[in-house]
Amino acid sequence: MFSSHRRSSLICLAWSAIALASPTSTSLEVRVEAPIVDLGYAQYQGTYNATDNLTSFLGIRYAAPPTGALRWMPPQVPAYVAGVQQADTNPDMCYQTNYGGNNTAPVPPYGLTGTTGPLRKRADATPAASEDCLYLNVFTPGATLPAEPTTTDGLPVLVWIHGGGYEAGYAAEFPGNDLLIDSDNQMVVVVMQYRLGVFGFLSSNEIKAGGAVNAGLLDQTYALQWVQENIGKFGGNAAHVTIWGESAGAGSVLQHMVANGGNTQPPLFNYAITSSTFLPSQYYYNDRVPELLYSEVLNYTGCTTAADTLFCLREADVTTLQTANYNLASSSAFYGTYVFVPVVDGEFIQERPSVTIAGGKLNGDLYFAVGNSHEGNIFVNQTEAYMPAEYVANLFPDMTQEQVEQAAYLYSDMGTPIEQANWIMGDSIFVCPTYYLLAAYPGRSWKGLFAIPPGYHGNDVIYYFNGTAPPYNNPTFINAFAQSFMSVAMYGNVNQKYDPTNITPYWEEYSAGNFEMLFNETESGAPLVAPFTTDPGLIERCAFWRGVTANTAQ
Repeated sequence: MFSSHRRSSLICLAWSAIALASPTSTSLEVRVEAPIVDLGYAQYQGTYNATDNLTSFLGIRYAAPPTGALRWMPPQVPAYVAGVQQADTNPDMCYQTNYGGNNTAPVPPYGLTGTTGPLRKRADATPAASEDCLYLNVFTPGATLPAEPTTTDGLPVLVWIHGGGYEAGYAAEFPGNDLLIDSDNQMVVVVMQYRLGVFGFLSSNEIKAGGAVNAGLLDQTYALQWVQENIGKFGGNAAHVTIWGESAGAGSVLQHMVANGGNTQPPLFNYAITSSTFLPSQYYYNDRVPELLYSEVLNYTGCTTAADTLFCLREADVTTLQTANYNLASSSAFYGTYVFVPVVDGEFIQERPSVTIAGGKLNGDLYFAVGNSHEGNIFVNQTEAYMPAEYVANLFPDMTQEQVEQAAYLYSDMGTPIEQANWIMGDSIFVCPTYYLLAAYPGRSWKGLFAIPPGYHGNDVIYYFNGTAPPYNNPTFINAFAQSFMSVAMYGNVNQKYDPTNITPYWEEYSAGNFEMLFNETESGAPLVAPFTTDPGLIERCAFWRGVTANTAQ
């Protein structure tokens, strides 16, 4: 991805580290003792990579295992561990599920149907699944760390929140060293894990009263607080933090932008980046849909008649819970949607996100957004003979008949019925929420569009997590695209470049005239990075979706 002179400089840095002559050989042995960081509750020793001149700390515990009595409780302080822990292995992932497989809006009893989820990011090895999964990975430049924690200085910090519909994803899929290399080793990168599915997003009156709804979001918040307290020990600047996520990770970023009514104190981040903002229906914690899911989990676990259903669930065998988790997530949701997602809890998430966004007061100093040209396709059953009105009614069952007909009319000239469904899904849940956020940061936001064919949801990820060659393997394009994110995280300015070969032209703020930056290729295969103006038709469609968020529960 980078030029040969940069790779050579990294190798020189590596060989200029500690060199010891072997007493039994005339060859030169290079040995770098990886640094140890003391977090107070535990000490972790990282692993130095001389090729890329960076140190990785894998599997750092940031919270106690959320098991037993701590199920559906806020994250807790980890216990003290004596000795030095080797941070050289990716942590166990949180329990995973899949997206919905029903071709109609769900009506109990649910039947299990097979389904294949979106393309996932690679992982060198798939970790085991466990409830004990509240870990993060940290990646730092070089082979040494500062002797004392820094406070107001140090390197910029980038925190990655993985996607997966709040029901899948894990740290090993997203090697933070790739992002560090993208930045030319000029930042500290953190990749977090958080509770997923039924373990992270089960909601009901009982959980609200005796635990914590939105446990997965609270995990993320706890990890961000961990960053504030500890990242200086890794050379990072806690006063310069960017949060970035893709898909449900981008949806998580949105949740943190609206958290606490848009006024989290003390602030946990400075800049917000979303790749494919995800805002599905977000019901109140005790609405009929969350309560129905809670009842179904009780059925699976035999807790329906328990005097204290939450206590019963905390005593339930994890395998039984995971069966409920997978079956309900896969079979109870309309095709391509997710059931265990954030809710409005009245405290951390005080109201529907679109309401807070419309108020204009949000966490974070600026916003950078990139989407894909065809976000909805992989979430629509391409073999189902949907009519547009039928599709809208299944996707958002609380919309009125008049609203359903209005939506269908808006998309009536956008191709075949299936193509219309693709656009409806993409606009309503992924694309338009991005524009809601852009409007809330006037003069402080930029928007980009990734359109390398086919431009599906998730196709952009491999161009910044670049350990594997992407389909359009053009270094000039890859540098321009990946470095846009890094410039925001490093400088708070997409136009401040650190690589003179970056071909991206001047990037106007979105509010200057609905300006966006296109990332594509020409018919001849040359990189195409150029500004354009948002399609007025899309702006019209998003105005419609914004006007019906009370019925879409967004």
